Amino acid sequence: MSTTTTPATNRPVATQRSVPRPVAGHGPLYWAVADALVLAKRSLIAMPRVPELIAFGVIQPVMFVVLFRYVFGGAIQTPGAHYVDFLMPGIFVQTVAFGSIATGIGLAEDLHKGIIDRFRSLPMARSAVLVGRSLSDLVRNTITLLIILVVGVAVGFRPQGSLAAMVAAFAVLLLFAFAFSWIAATVGLSVRSVEAAQSGGFIWLFPLVFASTAFVPLQSMPGWLQAFAAHQPISVTVDALRGFLLNRPVGTSAWQSVAWSLGILVVFAPLAVARYRKTSG
Repeated sequence: MSTTTTPATNRPVATQRSVPRPVAGHGPLYWAVADALVLAKRSLIAMPRVPELIAFGVIQPVMFVVLFRYVFGGAIQTPGAHYVDFLMPGIFVQTVAFGSIATGIGLAEDLHKGIIDRFRSLPMARSAVLVGRSLSDLVRNTITLLIILVVGVAVGFRPQGSLAAMVAAFAVLLLFAFAFSWIAATVGLSVRSVEAAQSGGFIWLFPLVFASTAFVPLQSMPGWLQAFAAHQPISVTVDALRGFLLNRPVGTSAWQSVAWSLGILVVFAPLAVARYRKTSG
């Protein structure tokens, strides 16, 4: 309770001071999810204000589609399928893999600008900043994928799977994108500048993307490289998408992709949260 005076009588009048009170009826998990959604909304609202993020995120995979479809496609043999049909699942996986770097860059930028310190002063779950950023980037990746799908159809890509198979393909793909964003978050919180987050993000991704089945058949690689390429997360996710989208046997590739994604989340989500606590603490 505090007092103030009225201009007419100059007499003190009691006023009720507003005191924040916890909202009953909800547990920590509810508020962790609510905080994450609020921060995801923050990032999504900011997205239209920086249209370059969507534009540049689309231009790069479109360039890869055109380059491999019309320049390298004639020299790459893909038995049993047209090269454009073989190519597009690889482009989808490459797009979300490279798109995950934006999570690390965004967190590094927030850290550099002091926004992370502001978040630290608020009564919110420590994981909410990371989860919210990852969810907003997942939405951005979904928009980019839809645009790339249209581009793929324009250059001759013809999905042959059922609607259910397409839904399963993109569910596997988005889980993969969400998992990779946590690797990028760990990198972004571990470096000292936005430039380092960008370059550090590409260093570990390039070998995975190009030493995979994204652009060439596994059989065209030397034997020592096949052993690595056949079982790494990019390849198994690409193979799963080819099975779903081209109406081919999926085998165990979808489950391997899901296992890789869940394993990455189990390892890198706690690492990213721990790094966030150390950085903001």
